[in-house]
Amino acid sequence: MTEAINGVLVTLINFLFGPIMLCVYFGVGIMMTIRLRGVQFRRFGMAFRECVGNIGGKDENGKEVGQIKSFKALATALSSCVGNGNIVGIAAAIAIGGPGAIFWMWVASLLGMATKFSEICLAMHYRIQDEAGNFRGGVMYILSRGMKNKTLGKILGGAFAVFTVMVSFISCGALQANTIANSLNGETGIGIPLWVVAIVVLVLDGLVVCGGLKKIANVTTVLTPVMALIYIGFSLIIIILHANMIPTAIYYVVKSAFTGDAAVGGVAGATMAFAIQKGVSRGVFSNEAGIGSSAIVHATAIVDKPTRQSLYGIIEVFFDTMVICTVTSLLILTTGVWNSGVTDGTALASMAFQMNFGSFGNVIMMISLLLFCFSTMFGWYTYGESAFAFLFGAKSVIVFRVMHCVICSLGALVSVSIMWNAADVANGLMALPNLLSLFLFGGVVVKDAKEFFDEYDRTHKKGAAS
Repeated sequence: MTEAINGVLVTLINFLFGPIMLCVYFGVGIMMTIRLRGVQFRRFGMAFRECVGNIGGKDENGKEVGQIKSFKALATALSSCVGNGNIVGIAAAIAIGGPGAIFWMWVASLLGMATKFSEICLAMHYRIQDEAGNFRGGVMYILSRGMKNKTLGKILGGAFAVFTVMVSFISCGALQANTIANSLNGETGIGIPLWVVAIVVLVLDGLVVCGGLKKIANVTTVLTPVMALIYIGFSLIIIILHANMIPTAIYYVVKSAFTGDAAVGGVAGATMAFAIQKGVSRGVFSNEAGIGSSAIVHATAIVDKPTRQSLYGIIEVFFDTMVICTVTSLLILTTGVWNSGVTDGTALASMAFQMNFGSFGNVIMMISLLLFCFSTMFGWYTYGESAFAFLFGAKSVIVFRVMHCVICSLGALVSVSIMWNAADVANGLMALPNLLSLFLFGGVVVKDAKEFFDEYDRTHKKGAAS
């Protein structure tokens, strides 16, 4: 039965991340990069200053409307992006698809910065305030409010909402619990029974999500930087200890990007196309550019202009992929564990830590995975809640909370192979209506961005002149 289900999932993955869809992902990124005149490169410094300037939670940008502070929206969005995909997913992509997968992950992410910028801008532009007083935004509202054919818009928006709920339950709920269970109970774990993990997940998830968006934002604002510092800090120590292997690692990444070169135990005869598929799918799963998810929480931000919040999307993709995923890549490649014959991502990452820190390395790995997984679970709850509210109304949120807690806890008991494949399918399905919205309403993003940057440049030139 498991083999049959995996067969169906793999067929769907081959389409959703096959040649046609890869062209669409790259095409949208290229299209928005061109139309926005390379906003992710030209305005990167401005985006960075905007984020750093609001770390303390102070937003002083004139007339503002929203629910949570801009930086808290970023922290919540990052908490959903920065998860086990940054560790387990990247390690597995290298082992199975070869180091070249990382090169294509970088390319997709550079283009994805413009994609995510656009997603957030549209979500802010078309956001609403529901009957409960909560701000809601995302592709479901973009399509239902923006399309001239309102019936078709509601159908497509509803499809996106359904896929979002699926991802919230599967990819970023049950899968996170599955990874937690695997790290605590597997070969590198400490033998904690799966049913115990399931109960712990149920309790912790319930305690946080029952507090709503503001409670989640408060938790993730603390959790996200802490978990990132722990993982990046110890990973950099290992990378520095193997600094002589960095040039070789980069060489392998670039070389196998165009030739294909899977690790021992990976897919025999892995090609360039396979490396691209693994790189893009892992990148999309990690930074979520192209599936329109994090725009849902950004749409709740207290901010004066849609474009100002869109700048956070550039930093979000950069930090998630160009920083954390790259650190994981160098960790796996410089230590040589990628060519050990092991293809399980959790085991590979643990091996790298144990090589350098012994049994303490296993503790670091487990703590990192626990923090990453729980942060993703909490962050994605907000997306699922908004989608569920779109489908069934604001009063249905309590039902979603119960379902989320139960399904996430059950994820600790399910086969990991099915979970990863189901995760890719759910993400791919979610991307379809999102990419359509970018094609249809890209002009709105360009218009909003031009007005904002023109005003910003005039104001700062006057300030400099005075």
